Order: sequence, then structure tokens, then C-alpha cells
Amino acid sequence: MDPLANPYAADTVSAMTTDAAVFPGDKVPPGDAAAVDLLGALAYAQLTGFEELAADAQMTPHLAAKLTFARMAAAMFERCERVGRRLEAHGASAEAAMAPFMTPVDQFHTRTTPSDWLEGIVKAYVGDGIVRDFHLEMARHLSGADRDFVVDMLTSVPDAEAIVAEVRVAIAADERLGGRLSLWARRIMGETMQATQSVAVERDSLTALLLGGEPGSDINEAGRMFARMTQAHTERMGRLGLSA
Repeated sequence: MDPLANPYAADTVSAMTTDAAVFPGDKVPPGDAAAVDLLGALAYAQLTGFEELAADAQMTPHLAAKLTFARMAAAMFERCERVGRRLEAHGASAEAAMAPFMTPVDQFHTRTTPSDWLEGIVKAYVGDGIVRDFHLEMARHLSGADRDFVVDMLTSVPDAEAIVAEVRVAIAADERLGGRLSLWARRIMGETMQATQSVAVERDSLTALLLGGEPGSDINEAGRMFARMTQAHTERMGRLGLSA
């Protein structure tokens, strides 16, 4: 394939400095641009989530939980691979599609380095939940096939009951942990919301999705979306036994 006809070809990554360089108007229809951008953001979220969960598995002192978190990390990496295959179906390089989102996502992880394994798994549970909600909300405005792909993949992710169980057992053994982990989870919620907003404004196509996906969309849709995400977060905190 002529790399000039595919702005996401792997050897064009270094040229990704402007929207025009990546999405020439005569090469990639706007709908495809939105799909590639959202899939790229999702792929990188899954890749970094895999890395974080693998680290949690290393730190976790209980063997059964260690095995469970390792399996969860492997499943997250498989989701990254699935998104990569979907990007290839768009004629896009997974690496190039992920590249624009490395900075905001990496900065999020740098700002939220856990101090122990409990903070690590709370971050995984809270952060991944918000990230999945964000991509599900944004995917509602994609075309049918890409929307169905994202929704099917992310709604089939099982709840991380192993994390819930570990956190609840730890709080039951030391009630002081509840306050500390609640504060930590609230910080993760704020940082994750900030990171998702940074991702959404990284590309014009994603900003359009954030506002409803159509020219002239209701600007208040973004506020309603984040309100729904906040409510879902509050429910997850309740399952952990933490105060939102």
C-alpha cells in the first residue's frame, strides 16, 4: 500500500505533528477519522492498563489474587490486540493511531503512582471503570460497525470482583484504610476525568464526538456525559465499600 494513501502507515509516525498531516481531507473521511482516533485512544488505554495490572499482580501479597490480577492484565492486553486488529481493518497502524494519546495518558500514570498494592488495585478498578465509561459514551456517536465493536468489547468485560473482595477484606481488617483509600479513589477519579478530557480534545474528531458527534450538536452533551460517568463512579465506590 502506498504510505501516502494511508496517513496511519507505520513509517509516517514521525510526521504526526498536525491534524492535516494525519488526516488529509482527501484521504480519510471524517467518520473514519473519528473511529481511528477513538480506537487509538482505546488501544493505548488498554496497553497501559495491562502494564499497571501486571505491576499490581507483582505487588499483591496473596497468591490467589496475584493469579487473578495477572489474568485480568492478560485479558486487557488481548483487548489491546483486538483494537489493533480493528485499526488494521481501517487501514491504520495501531502504533500511529495510539501515538497522539501517549502524553496525556502517560502523564496521568505519572501523577497517580500508587504507594502500595492496595492503592494500585483501587486505581485499576476506579480508573479502568471511568475509562471504559468514557469510550462507551464516545462510541455512541460512531457509525454502526465501530460503535458495535467498542460496545461489545467493553460491555463484556467482567466486573473486577477480585479487586472488590481484596479491598473489602483489607478495610475489614483495618478500618483506617477506608478513609485513606477513599481519598485516593477520589483523587484517581479527578485525575482520570482530567485525562479523558485531555484525550477528547487531543483531536478535532474526538472533540466532535464529545459534543454529540454532529455539527451544531448541543454543547451541554459533554456535561451530561461526564455527569453520567460520575454517577457510575459513585456506584463503583459503593461496591468497594469506599466513600465517594
